[in-house]
Amino acid sequence: MADKKILYATDYSESSQHALCFAESLARDWGAALLIVHVSDRELQPVGELVDEEPKPNPEELARLQKVRPGGNVPFEHRLLYAPPTSETVHPSAEILRLAKEEHVDAIVMGTHGRTGLMRALAGSVAEAVSRNAACPVVTVRKAKEES
Repeated sequence: MADKKILYATDYSESSQHALCFAESLARDWGAALLIVHVSDRELQPVGELVDEEPKPNPEELARLQKVRPGGNVPFEHRLLYAPPTSETVHPSAEILRLAKEEHVDAIVMGTHGRTGLMRALAGSVAEAVSRNAACPVVTVRKAKEES
């Protein structure tokens, strides 16, 4: 993998797919590799269960993530993330930030749904939480509105 890394987080939404174009361009311009990341809302290891070996990722989720690919000659790898086994809830922003720190990424690129006001307050925003807490630059990409 290249020395520079860009973490691209996907939730498979249309805005997320739009952000892949920006992540790919940035990676190509910087000579960086892409870490294509999705945070699962499933448990890898149910809380309180003892296991003898490391649980394997869900094959369907892994296959879906592996379909997300940049075009061109940008090196990339996929990472399917899960909440820690001791956690009862998944916080995608925390998992993205943890991986960004572990991998010493140079930037994070992710889509945003463009919610405002009450919807943003109720639904929260993974992109906003990542932007506020990341130690590296964060590029949030919102799909352009359709003209009427």
